[in-house]
Amino acid sequence: MLSSSELSKIRSMLEASQNPLFFYDNDVDGLASFLLLARFLERGKGVIIKSYPDLNATYIRKLREIKSDSIFILDKPLVDPKFIEAAQQFAIPVTWIDHHSPEAAEVFKGINYFNPLKSTKPTSEPVSYWCYQVTKRKQDEWIAMLGCLADYYVPEFAKAFAEKYSDIFPYHSEPPKILFESQFGKLIRILSFSLKDKTSNVIRMMKFMLKAESPYILLNKENKDAEFIYSRFERIDRKYVKLVEKAKKVGEKSGRILFFSYGGDLSISAEVSNEMQYYFPDKLIIVAYLAGSKVNISLRDTKLDLRLFLKKVMKDMEGTYGGHKAACGATISESDLGMFKESLFEGVKEK
Repeated sequence: MLSSSELSKIRSMLEASQNPLFFYDNDVDGLASFLLLARFLERGKGVIIKSYPDLNATYIRKLREIKSDSIFILDKPLVDPKFIEAAQQFAIPVTWIDHHSPEAAEVFKGINYFNPLKSTKPTSEPVSYWCYQVTKRKQDEWIAMLGCLADYYVPEFAKAFAEKYSDIFPYHSEPPKILFESQFGKLIRILSFSLKDKTSNVIRMMKFMLKAESPYILLNKENKDAEFIYSRFERIDRKYVKLVEKAKKVGEKSGRILFFSYGGDLSISAEVSNEMQYYFPDKLIIVAYLAGSKVNISLRDTKLDLRLFLKKVMKDMEGTYGGHKAACGATISESDLGMFKESLFEGVKEK
């Protein structure tokens, strides 16, 4: 876990910045992390990171466009060395807060890197959890809860939170029970789908969330200010429900491995794989989204260390992968999908 001195250092750097530039990952944990810091500071600009798996060099242009005096990278496991080099050339200090494997950050010098996995007692709480520990704004507790629960983590303040929001948040020690059986879980899905919109709408949503006062505002379909977010959610949700039903049918007929693939214009493999794990907790879940010549893959499992498993499965093919022990993502070439699937099934057979 992060120490009190580390939390104080992050807070000091945050308060000292007059125009921070926040780069955050394209999921609800990343969004919540940005919102917590920006709402606390009441200044700065946010940039959603669409590139996968790293914050790549294309974002250097943001350093030229936005005259910031500090950079905060939130919930991103990899950063292109060219990006760090550019920031240092512009003399902009970099603060990177993450909870993925820290090895990729160890090559960088002269940056402020914070990761609970680097402590003497390693933990891997979501970045939004630690951002909340930095800011401690009680009125933003619901945003911290959004980020934590979206990353399958139930924080210690969840019981008290459930008492305050009992109508939308039933307390449970198992994250899927809250995610898929409550209105609060629906709220996470609303934001997750909103993050997949075009950039102008994501920015609009981000500005809306910087001022939102409670979780109820997004659950009210009649709220005119949030109508653009809710209408987007309903359009995607109809497609999402159909994909979930198809994946469930595959799961009902499969053995240890649930392998589901689909195409189209909607990249929501992470969301589908999360829900499949809820329905089939003892299976290895693989959801593959075919996007032209590339395949984006989301994996979930409670028995394997998926990082080590993917390292072995992908040893003879090009591609990228990363994530956590029980939840990983990968990108491979469409031409390698058959080999990936074969290697996957062989790997499980050996366990």
